[in-house]
Amino acid sequence: MAHYAVRESPPLRGEIPISTSKNAVLPIMCGALLTSEDVRINRPPDLSDVHTLSSLLIACGCRLRREDGALIITADDFQNPQDEEDVRKMRASVLVLGPLLARLGQARIPLPGGCAIGQRPIDQHLKGMSALGAKVQFDHGGVTLSGRLRGATIYLDMPSVGATENLLMAATLAEGATRIENAAKEPEIVDLAAFLTSMGARITGAGTSTIAVEGVKALHGTSWQPIADRVEAGTMACACAITGGELFLRGARSEHLRSLLFKLSEAGVHIHDTPGGLMVFGRAKQPFEIRTMVYPGFPTDLQAPMMAVACKTPGTSVFLETIFENRFMHAAELSRLGAHIRVENRVAVVEGTPYLTGAAVTATDLRAGAALIIAGLCAEGETTIDDTGGHIARGYDNIEEKIRNVGGHIQKLS
Repeated sequence: MAHYAVRESPPLRGEIPISTSKNAVLPIMCGALLTSEDVRINRPPDLSDVHTLSSLLIACGCRLRREDGALIITADDFQNPQDEEDVRKMRASVLVLGPLLARLGQARIPLPGGCAIGQRPIDQHLKGMSALGAKVQFDHGGVTLSGRLRGATIYLDMPSVGATENLLMAATLAEGATRIENAAKEPEIVDLAAFLTSMGARITGAGTSTIAVEGVKALHGTSWQPIADRVEAGTMACACAITGGELFLRGARSEHLRSLLFKLSEAGVHIHDTPGGLMVFGRAKQPFEIRTMVYPGFPTDLQAPMMAVACKTPGTSVFLETIFENRFMHAAELSRLGAHIRVENRVAVVEGTPYLTGAAVTATDLRAGAALIIAGLCAEGETTIDDTGGHIARGYDNIEEKIRNVGGHIQKLS
């Protein structure tokens, strides 16, 4: 729970090491429940979401310890979570459902929480578990699943990332073969499948719309380095584009950021791909149009940072949000800085302006908080960001330190 003070800054210059991906680490932590042996996750990011999920796994009876910067999880004697509060705090907690059901034959969790950016039901998770043979019962604000899992063909009505991850984990220990059709294709799905394969799972097709899993009787321990955080890398690229800087994003992978990099290039920002990361330099000079879509389309998580860039880019930029119906809450906060934004339903029109002015604003969700930091870097005076909800620390590992190290003027105030 913090406030951030951001002042107008010079062009950002230098190197930013990109942290391990939050959206890869969280499902991998849940995947550790699939074996009784040690699972070592290297370089986990220092995020409140990781701490919250760690507390949930401990509530499940897992043993967690730190060793040489790695997180080691042992689930040799575990149970369903007894403290339901941690489950309600974050959306990703639903990912314990598949592993618990696969290992114990029964799983119960309260319905999870997370950012207030729109409806994110878990019906696809439950529909898939039911197809695998689970009995689903709702009671007192929670859901209980029970039964022995058997392979099946599952069609997802939409390519849900969470549902794909949950069903993929459950299917690794199900009897027989499972096909997940219309599966999500995100890099985090591919990383989870590779992690599970290193534990002895038999998985093909990850990264395509059809994933095939041949169930095995048991999985074993492993040591794994999850991928770099593409959303953090994209956010830092946006910070570079709005200040006209020159940043080397160490560890960032261009193949995970194609849609963003194309849009930045259209705006006049230069991108140079190297084996060790991405070099981003120059200022956004041309307006752009963005339509958020499931991967490999433009990610909804980078819509807010790119809207901050549009606020200072000459011309008219247009945003169409197709993923979440309530993800323009940052528009009103950016307007407090002097941005010219019109929102109607799922469309936002941004008229670029040469002048933004610091003001007191509020981080309404995780990515909105990042967008306000980016805008504050080029707003005259000081921008104070109220993040008493703790949103920014959920997804960005020491963002203020990383920005300061490349010349940004930012402080985190407790």
